[in-house]
Amino acid sequence: MRTSDLWRAFAQREAAGSSPTYEQIAYAVAAAERVLTLLDGLPPAKRQPNLLLGVGRLLGAPLSPDAFVGWVVDHWDEVRPEVLSRSTQTNEPGRCATLLPVLATIPGPLALLEVGASAGLCLYPDRYRYDYGHGILGDGPGPVLRCRWDCERPPPTRVSEVAWRAGVDLNPLDLTDPDDLAWLRALVWPEQHERRERLAEAARVLVAEPPHLVAGDLVAELESLAAQAPRDATLVVLHSAVLAYLEPAARMEFVDVVRRLPGHWVANESPRVLEGLVDDPGAWPGVGATDGPAPFLTTLDGAPSGWAGPHGQSWDCHAGARHG
Repeated sequence: MRTSDLWRAFAQREAAGSSPTYEQIAYAVAAAERVLTLLDGLPPAKRQPNLLLGVGRLLGAPLSPDAFVGWVVDHWDEVRPEVLSRSTQTNEPGRCATLLPVLATIPGPLALLEVGASAGLCLYPDRYRYDYGHGILGDGPGPVLRCRWDCERPPPTRVSEVAWRAGVDLNPLDLTDPDDLAWLRALVWPEQHERRERLAEAARVLVAEPPHLVAGDLVAELESLAAQAPRDATLVVLHSAVLAYLEPAARMEFVDVVRRLPGHWVANESPRVLEGLVDDPGAWPGVGATDGPAPFLTTLDGAPSGWAGPHGQSWDCHAGARHG
């Protein structure tokens, strides 16, 4: 895909309806030959919009379209090394609100192992509180995660007990490091003030109780890390918005490994990247809706459980769910 098409698709499919600021900037970049030429000098994986936009936020770029384009050109010697050294990484603890409906069906205590863990924000479902529209669930010190419950079945009535937690990532982040925390903040889109506040509250939980994170390839490290889980806890391998960064062959290899492990596998991903890896989910019942991006599919051991808002903002039970 041409770089201009990549940025135009981002404006149309991701930023539209979620961030007018990034939508306008993305269209401006897609039409700016000076910026496109600079981006085309980078490896393909480094041309993605979220990466340059995050670096711009980190370095103080202006947020008007024309000014952003000019700023990138003028500051390229500063921007380029940041883009090359960084990657977009999960920064949304709110996804725990759409993981909990599945986790709460698994007998505990749980041993959580997150692949593509980034800083480990989704390893703390027991430390957050939840609002599905029926009062606050949980009494942890973390933020209240609000999730619209669009399901005939009732929402969870308990927060899972977690006895052990660990994660693996190519470049795990340490939230006790101000630079790593600043990078996660920079990845939150401009208009998403609630997400920024949620991140700050969740970060305080992790700083007080840092997770065990291993640097490495998620396939290569998975079995050895899983072997460290206590035997009296139920192993749960989970991931959220991670498989899109793997080539299709690597996705298949990961699934082969995770299915050999004892315990359970919880995936929370775009349905597109789960094709051929899990049971056919059918069509999202909200297809054709224009009030936001299409949801993720959440599965348990390869079986669809529900449709999840990408940032944990909503949960719609799957009609064919065998769990919960």
